[in-house]
Amino acid sequence: MDHDTEPVACGLGDLQPLVIEAVTGGQGLTEFKSLIDQYHYLGFDRTVGENMKYIVHSKDGATLACLLFGSAAWKCRDRDSYIGWGQDQKAARLQLLTNNHRFIVMPWVRVPHLASHVLALVAHRISLDWEKKYGHPIFMLETFVERPRFRGTCYKAANWSCVGRTAGRGRNDLKHECALPEKDIYLLPLAKHWRESLLGVNMDISPLFEQHKDEDI
Repeated sequence: MDHDTEPVACGLGDLQPLVIEAVTGGQGLTEFKSLIDQYHYLGFDRTVGENMKYIVHSKDGATLACLLFGSAAWKCRDRDSYIGWGQDQKAARLQLLTNNHRFIVMPWVRVPHLASHVLALVAHRISLDWEKKYGHPIFMLETFVERPRFRGTCYKAANWSCVGRTAGRGRNDLKHECALPEKDIYLLPLAKHWRESLLGVNMDISPLFEQHKDEDI
């Protein structure tokens, strides 16, 4: 699928207000898959289970970025230690956490601070989007940033916290051989009492962020 690759090089304010499109199907889904497959270094893989897909446009309709959120990792020692949950708690509530599997600012877009701004905008709305689609909120976002390919700068600027590092093993690594690149683990809570909610102590759904009323959902 062909895309408009006209260079976008300006200040962030020249593109605002950004339009965050939640992709559900049709032409939007075809475009999303094509953008990820062509321009993200991991390409597009099939999505299984609950997920959210977003395409970000400028106020004038230029395509700026794509994000894919899906199932959280089952095994992630440093994340689990940070949350403080046991196996039973994790099994019951892992669906309240989602992983940012893909995030790309289009290679023809050169706009300072755009990536962190997009992450912040999506963080403001994703729990409500998730609840509308699946009937339950999201309390935390996670992502894994491959080392040394990336430094996680945009996640840090968007207030995500690095809480550890993966062991470099995939889900099919039965011999416990470190065959995959190590990745830094970044987390972003979305509710004031996120830990209690993930542990099942207090299912508080009060948002940490206010919903952006001037954006499309």
